[in-house]
Amino acid sequence: MPVSATAPLPHADNEFPGEVELTLVEHLEELRWRVLRSLLAVVIGAGLCLLFVRPLVRWLEMPAAGIRFLQLAPGEFLLVSLKVAGYAGLTLALPWVLFELLAFVLPGLTRRERRLVAPAVAGSSLLFLAGLAFAWWALVPAALRFLVSYGADVVEPIWSIERYLDFVLLLMVATALAFQLPVLQLLLGALGLIDAPTMLRAWRWVVLGSALAGAVLTPSTDPITMLLLGGAITALYLVGVGLVALSGSRPARA
Repeated sequence: MPVSATAPLPHADNEFPGEVELTLVEHLEELRWRVLRSLLAVVIGAGLCLLFVRPLVRWLEMPAAGIRFLQLAPGEFLLVSLKVAGYAGLTLALPWVLFELLAFVLPGLTRRERRLVAPAVAGSSLLFLAGLAFAWWALVPAALRFLVSYGADVVEPIWSIERYLDFVLLLMVATALAFQLPVLQLLLGALGLIDAPTMLRAWRWVVLGSALAGAVLTPSTDPITMLLLGGAITALYLVGVGLVALSGSRPARA
């Protein structure tokens, strides 16, 4: 008896409870529609945020209190508004984007792997928000204090609104992405690819990599921001090591 394209496979209730049989073309078609729905969610989120873009821009200007912002070219603030709305819309649509991604990959996961999905998504979302908050409350003010104080007796700080918001948005997104490290460690540990002692033995390379990441991910060149971000990445790595140790993960034997 033939199996339909959407019916679970005969062994679906064993190792792969949600597996379905699809052709390559059907997989690509499903992926295309999920990507389109994700993009539509981002566009809708950005459109809603565009209605409130002025309060968003004023909120992003708060760490630079006392700085004068200028529009240096016609249409610069329009471009800035679209950028801010795009970043905010992507943040709002992130849960739906994750849902579409999970709906695409879940049928091919084993029972053990499926149990990791909900904790991983929840942890990733919380850490993403924590990264945004850390950048907003710590990195951005520290970077601005250094950049404003350096040369304050020589030049008056009058900034382009576009350059300033590019700096702030890039720093916040880069920090939020760097905060995903513990989730990656937990997934690697849960899948048996690495254990906590092995991670801990690599602490010297982690410190070096954190310093390099702090230098690469921060859009400014000040050492304070680099040290703060590098220190946060190292601390997150150690937290991830502790979580892997508590989970009791062991590397899979070949």
